[in-house]
Amino acid sequence: MMQWKNVDIERYREAKTYIDTLFMPLIPFQLSSDDDLGKHAFQSEALMIFLNELEKELSGRVLLTPAYTYLIHTSKDNEIERIGQWVEDIYQQPFEHIFFFTHDAKWKKFEKHLDGSLIWIPGTSSGDIYSEDFVQRIREQVKDMSELIRSYW
Repeated sequence: MMQWKNVDIERYREAKTYIDTLFMPLIPFQLSSDDDLGKHAFQSEALMIFLNELEKELSGRVLLTPAYTYLIHTSKDNEIERIGQWVEDIYQQPFEHIFFFTHDAKWKKFEKHLDGSLIWIPGTSSGDIYSEDFVQRIREQVKDMSELIRSYW
């Protein structure tokens, strides 16, 4: 696995000529309204589980960054600018592909402004992440998504 952990970053530095793809989760955050707290927390957790499994599946070519977290009601234009700063820094390394993953469909409207590929994953708003159904659904999504990512290579 190649994640934003000290041991993985050391491995990345040794093998970075082979690791050409970066995954960046886009995670909405908001505490000001109780209405959607559970939904957003669940989707965040589900997305990270999915990306951890996808990164394992594509191990050796992928680095998973820390989540890019943003307030739900902030201007996407401001967030595009901030993400652009992240991407500018990322391209100091030999990455050829950047994939942004999110459950937030509002990003689709701004996709053309991102320097990378946006992948919107429809998500449920609640459930049991430890259930067999959830695990099976993640496995199926990982299988499908790994084929999509490989098509970019």
